[in-house]
Amino acid sequence: MDWYSTVFELIDMRSFSNLWFWIVLAVAWSSASHWVLGVPSDMVARARRKGGKAADDLTDLLRINTSRLLFIAEEAGLWIIAAGAFFLTGFAVLGWVYDIEIAQALFLLAFPMSIISLMSVRTARALHEKDHDLDAVYRRLGRHRLMVQAIGMVSIFITAMWGMYVNLSIGVLGG
Repeated sequence: MDWYSTVFELIDMRSFSNLWFWIVLAVAWSSASHWVLGVPSDMVARARRKGGKAADDLTDLLRINTSRLLFIAEEAGLWIIAAGAFFLTGFAVLGWVYDIEIAQALFLLAFPMSIISLMSVRTARALHEKDHDLDAVYRRLGRHRLMVQAIGMVSIFITAMWGMYVNLSIGVLGG
């Protein structure tokens, strides 16, 4: 037995039975839920609670991040959507037509994140179009974060169910 087969026998290289995939999934959704439009959720809570300098910092960071996001969307948005659609379609076809597990895992991770990206552009545009009072900004960010968390819960549930199905259908010995 050579070194490679020993390592691959010791570390399961399949996606849904690999601990690293689940760690990446948890970190991705935790980060997506914490950073709303590039603004950490604790900063929003502190600005809402204390106001003053914290609210000024929030509006500055939000203005910078929304301007940056909208600039990227306007300059390269069509290319980003085209590339994203290409990769998502490739992952879906490779995953479910050709039964490649890593492509299924990447699709189940990337597809909901693409929805979050589109929602972020929409929220950034809504915040950037007109001057809002701080309460409206807090409500908009709160709604966006709630939607991200809801999509994340559904996505994690679907990924876990599909992962369990794949693991049970393959079996313990990988056959």
